[in-house]
Amino acid sequence: MTKTFVLALCCLSFFLLFSCKGPAAEKKPYNVLFIAIDDLRPELGVYGNDIIQTPNLDAIGSQGTLFENHYVQVPTCGASRCSILTGLWPRSRQHLQNTAVEQFMSNEPEGDTPESFVHHFKRNGYYTVGIGKISHSVDGLWYGYEESPEGAKMEMPHSWDELLFDPGKWETGWNAFFGYADGSNRQGKDKQVKPYEAGEVDDLGYPDGLSTQLAVKKLKELSDKDQPFFMGLGLFKPHLPFTAPKKYWDLYEREDIPLSPFPDLPENVHPNSLQESGEFNSYQLGDEKAGLDQQLSDAYARKLRHAYYAAVSYSDALVGKVLEALEEEGLADNTIIVVWGDHGWHLGDHRVWGKHTNFEMALRSPLLIKVPGMIPRRIGTDMPVSSIDLYPTLMELTGIPVDFPLDGQSLVPLITAGEDSDRAAQAFSYFRNGISMRTERYRLVKYFREAEPTVELYDHQNDPMETVNVADDHPDIIAELMPLLEKGNTGLYAHSSN
Repeated sequence: MTKTFVLALCCLSFFLLFSCKGPAAEKKPYNVLFIAIDDLRPELGVYGNDIIQTPNLDAIGSQGTLFENHYVQVPTCGASRCSILTGLWPRSRQHLQNTAVEQFMSNEPEGDTPESFVHHFKRNGYYTVGIGKISHSVDGLWYGYEESPEGAKMEMPHSWDELLFDPGKWETGWNAFFGYADGSNRQGKDKQVKPYEAGEVDDLGYPDGLSTQLAVKKLKELSDKDQPFFMGLGLFKPHLPFTAPKKYWDLYEREDIPLSPFPDLPENVHPNSLQESGEFNSYQLGDEKAGLDQQLSDAYARKLRHAYYAAVSYSDALVGKVLEALEEEGLADNTIIVVWGDHGWHLGDHRVWGKHTNFEMALRSPLLIKVPGMIPRRIGTDMPVSSIDLYPTLMELTGIPVDFPLDGQSLVPLITAGEDSDRAAQAFSYFRNGISMRTERYRLVKYFREAEPTVELYDHQNDPMETVNVADDHPDIIAELMPLLEKGNTGLYAHSSN
């Protein structure tokens, strides 16, 4: 065998070795795009609403895994986000407050356990970028509604490589969050504002358009990095005020928009289980004031629902711009997309305009997870899931080990097989001195207070709008379910009597 032949054989072997490596061997780690949308009910086309126009969110849901019954742990912005970011149930009253992220992360030194799943991604080689409202603050900084952000601490100081926000004509993040098309804001006008607006502006005329513009630009930069990325994009709308460019209002004929199927008070329920729509009423130039004592007029209720739908369609259009950027930059085939609503919102249901209850309308929100190459699935109402399940899910999908305790359970078996024999059909939520448990059929709520009744039971098979508390009629069901609810009792109300 000549030296020339041996050299040629070696060259051929080297070529075959490196040219025939399979896709699995060369596969890059998944990128992750996490889109958090504030106050988003599961009222999307893909969830069965045939009036609202959400084609881009519908595409994600129809191409990925849609969870019919996804529940947040706390029905308020900051606390819900604290729970999903840490993968933990609330364990104190402070965990139920909008300041939860600030209280438990902002002043903490970096410890062995990551402060959030974003931090865990960063520790494992991901480049992390946050744009808009991911934690509680709209720009990731800890400062008051009427304060300057200059010198403010980061809410999650160890999580981000980059934290981006463009306040535009509103000048600060909180002004932008409560902003109107002319650059004004709720606090600057001392709450003398309406809870809705159809702005004569284009998509950049409201803050979410600017955040999306940042996201599109950043995706172009990230596509050139030899490093996987996690991008969090937090859109404000449809959070109050229900503002959107007029073209999204024009998508709808108001008379076609349905009113709440149950605008009355639920039976056998203490008013303490509901709320007086205080956030909504802080927009003091609204046409009418909401409250438990009476319903809003049908005309005003329909106007508000029209405004909400327009704001949702605006966010959907912005999501479409991000999806287009993913495709254009060649990132779509290697990027996990998660769409998450931080809680639901009563649109007049039970005479409430807002979140902050333990009812289905406040606790249920969309969860869509699209993993490249996975077949589409719908996880039905027989398997409720929780926001805290996202942390272990993302880590399993990206192959990142977790050696610390989490309260959530990975959704990967549901995503890959559509079922999980090891998963209990339970989701726990916490608010208003109560613990709520949602099962396939029932919602059981136990309140730690003096006001009676302290136990509520809703049968979703016969009463999907939770109109009647039937706890007194079914002591046998209460006896069966209460031990299961106690599994979610973290002791956060141990010292409460009211």
